[in-house]
Amino acid sequence: MGSHFCRLADSAGMAVRVYDNFSTGHHWAVDSFQVEQGDILDTSRLARAMSDVDVVCHFAAKIVVSESVMYPMLYETNNVAGTASVLEAMSQRGVSALVFSSTAAVYGSPDPSTALIPESCACQPINPYGVSKARAEQLIAEWAATGKGSAIAFRYFNAAGALPEHGLGEAHNPETHLIPNILRALISNDSKAFELFGDDYPTPDGTCIRDYIHVADIADAHLLGVEHLLMSKSKNLQVCNLGSGIGYSNFEVIKACEVAHARTLQYRVLSRRIGDPARLVASNERARQLLGWQPKYSDLETIVGTALQWHLRYDCV
Repeated sequence: MGSHFCRLADSAGMAVRVYDNFSTGHHWAVDSFQVEQGDILDTSRLARAMSDVDVVCHFAAKIVVSESVMYPMLYETNNVAGTASVLEAMSQRGVSALVFSSTAAVYGSPDPSTALIPESCACQPINPYGVSKARAEQLIAEWAATGKGSAIAFRYFNAAGALPEHGLGEAHNPETHLIPNILRALISNDSKAFELFGDDYPTPDGTCIRDYIHVADIADAHLLGVEHLLMSKSKNLQVCNLGSGIGYSNFEVIKACEVAHARTLQYRVLSRRIGDPARLVASNERARQLLGWQPKYSDLETIVGTALQWHLRYDCV
């Protein structure tokens, strides 16, 4: 997500400086920008990198739920202590505006009868990843409450899609997201069946329902967030969901990928994964009202189409 934002911010005329340890990121995705390689926990180096900076956009995080269950302290260190380091570096440099990448995982498993999840929904995370992001949000709220600055936390739902015209797409290792895994299985035409977790949820077709939001729409929200913070004089944390407000089931996503690539996916159904909610769909009214934001590219056809273009053009299957 960070590299997508950098590309759009650059196109909007903003001067971009990247700070990354490249543990999961890629040099090629940001090689056209000023880059400082360093660890988020190296507060002194981070503060030096913030020289002459107006706004910090904090994307650095561990994000794999299953990994967080296996190594919870890794997530506590990187996501919570790392955020504390960012805030300390900002305070040292006098940078008072922060855009933070959070997640819908902070909501845990809301009542499936809740059609659209608002930001006022109780935060009851059910895995260490969600806990770490909720704790990071709290640190930011406390920092802002002391008058040191203002912040926006964007709670992403399912970031998806690509910017193939810029050579950017999902290049995770290992890949845990549904759409790229389906597309890779279709493109490779591997005889090994794709594994689908659960078809017995209380949903119309029995599979999980998720809200997919295109990376270009997320990047656009960040641009609007930066502009809002630079104009705002309030010292607080504002929280906004970033989602399309539309839910698609796993079977609907599979069908859209099959149609896009004109192939049939071979899959087998496994039991549910522990902690997977039946339905997660965002209310995005706050982002619309606060920032004038609206998703433009988050229909399923566009998300799958741009992702497929990137995988066919750039990804090594």
